[in-house]
Amino acid sequence: SNFNKECILSGIMSVNGKKVLHMDRNPYYGGESSSITPLEELYKRFTLPDSPPESMGRGRDWNVDLIPKFLMYLCFHIGQLVKMLLYTEVTRYLDFKVVEGSFVYKGGKIYKVPSTETEALASNLMGMFEKRRFRKFLVFVANFDENDPKTFEGVDPKTTTMRDVYKKFDLGQDVIDFTGHALALYRTDDYLDVPCLETINRIKLYSESLARYGKSPYLYPLYGLGELPQGFARLSAIYGGTYMLNKPVDEIVMEGGHVIGVKSEGEVARCKQLICDPSYIPDRVRKAGQVIRVICILSHPIKNTNDANSCQIIIPQNQVNRNSDIYVCMISYAHNVAAQGKYIAIVSTTVETSEPEAEIEPALELLEPIDQKFVAISDLYEPTDDGTESQVFASRSYDATTHFETTCNDIKDIYKRMTGSDFDFENMKRKQNDVFGEDEQ
Repeated sequence: SNFNKECILSGIMSVNGKKVLHMDRNPYYGGESSSITPLEELYKRFTLPDSPPESMGRGRDWNVDLIPKFLMYLCFHIGQLVKMLLYTEVTRYLDFKVVEGSFVYKGGKIYKVPSTETEALASNLMGMFEKRRFRKFLVFVANFDENDPKTFEGVDPKTTTMRDVYKKFDLGQDVIDFTGHALALYRTDDYLDVPCLETINRIKLYSESLARYGKSPYLYPLYGLGELPQGFARLSAIYGGTYMLNKPVDEIVMEGGHVIGVKSEGEVARCKQLICDPSYIPDRVRKAGQVIRVICILSHPIKNTNDANSCQIIIPQNQVNRNSDIYVCMISYAHNVAAQGKYIAIVSTTVETSEPEAEIEPALELLEPIDQKFVAISDLYEPTDDGTESQVFASRSYDATTHFETTCNDIKDIYKRMTGSDFDFENMKRKQNDVFGEDEQ
């Protein structure tokens, strides 16, 4: 196993009545994307010559996520993770805080992402006429109901492209940039030329989530994301699943083209299906690119964020002449992940050139002064085998986004390949009610 995807799937499969054995070669839950503590450990992990200076406070007050992801509330297909958590016992052990703001980059500056009519009218991102048009667009999206043609205003959700919807409301390039990348959370502009329904639903989700929480639609667990895999491990255990940490995997045992077990320390655990991350099966995955992530320790909040103690900044690709967005995710001592008065900002993007560090310069400029940087460049892998024959189901590596959406899609995809049916929350909820009783939920 590695990280939440496998932990989440072992929880889901346990709830669905499967017998689950979960092995992790690491001594802690969650592999690659675990949270690192104390701070000395992070310095070691990145082979820095010195240990942390006194000014960093106590090492054990730090919990640094190697792969930051914010959770979005509500469930369309972005907030499913939280919905999964809410349907499980997991949230009894987890404490979430709302992320204080979502920002977008334009012309070298950052602005709060406007996602309500009131915010849109007050925003400096747009001129007066643009604001009116954007407000009309938001009203259209809020009222849009795919089952009620009266709300379509001449748009066909199945054939009209998003590019044409933007044209219809006469929205300019900057507005299109923040709508597509900061509200609908697309990583590239491919979405412009496909039917608009998906985008409209994504923007609706963002606004509804925002309405629920006020400051932003994102949540982040206290003590870091490392808490999530443990939560799902507990869930799996409630349903009879078994966890083994510190368990090396020596070989995946195949017979007649499909998996029959896993060999570890001379013993074979037999199985009918296997879920793992790409590092366990190098011959069944291909390299699909690279991600650069830079962890920055700051002694100050990020400028122009109203001194937020947590935020997300999206730098749309068009603004910096790139093909993919740059993300900044910032959390701090307020989440029990850093020493008092300290902030952790993590910059990430898909690598496009032979000088990845130069690519993230626009984001680093927003963070100055930076006390300490930790740079990691990792390969992205995706499975070449869909598991139909082999019954080996590999997850994809973590991408550069700072929200959980692509993670959830991968989980749903693996679930469907394994079981032949779509993931169904209601069904899972019923199964849990059978075990815990309605009043427990």
